[in-house]
Amino acid sequence: MKTIARFIMLTFAAGVMFGCAQKPVKSIENLKAAYNGESTASAKYAAFAEKAKAEGFDTVAVMFLATSKAEAIHAANHLKVLEKLGEKVEGPEIGAFVVLSTAENLDDAMKGETYEVETMYPGFIAAAESEKVKDAVKSFSWAVDTEKKHQAFYKKALDALNSGGESGLPLNWLVCPVCGNTYDLGSVTTACDFCMTNKEKFIAF
Repeated sequence: MKTIARFIMLTFAAGVMFGCAQKPVKSIENLKAAYNGESTASAKYAAFAEKAKAEGFDTVAVMFLATSKAEAIHAANHLKVLEKLGEKVEGPEIGAFVVLSTAENLDDAMKGETYEVETMYPGFIAAAESEKVKDAVKSFSWAVDTEKKHQAFYKKALDALNSGGESGLPLNWLVCPVCGNTYDLGSVTTACDFCMTNKEKFIAF
């Protein structure tokens, strides 16, 4: 009987340990998708910045450089969570993208942000909350909150270009190095609204 009881206890303990060791499969899958997506967005916006400069839209070019950096920070944050979960990731997979006119690029960027804000990140956050992966929830939340701002920036820039130029668009931009939150110089706060990083540490563009 003692042998049987011991076997049952060991089996139960092993089951508990296995259950606790199970990885959050869906969150890991989403983190990898977000890592690749944000890395692609960073590369794409950098290319859009070059196109804007070539077309004489220097102000829009600087904005794209700032948002490109923000997306790179989001990608790095997602990667950190993956590594914390014990995942080894072989470099980002940069997706295909096309560089068109600056107006078309702004429209494309706005549509991309809309998808992330309305569909992608809400689903990712819900899955991470369900699997109780707090670090993923934080990383996804920082990203989606920033993307909402990018969406508005792109719309304002596109409206300006459609009205004849860059008049009224911000000239200088700041990016939080911790969460990627993006500000124009006129709206910057003393500390990041998302992660409370002091503005003195922000990256200027």
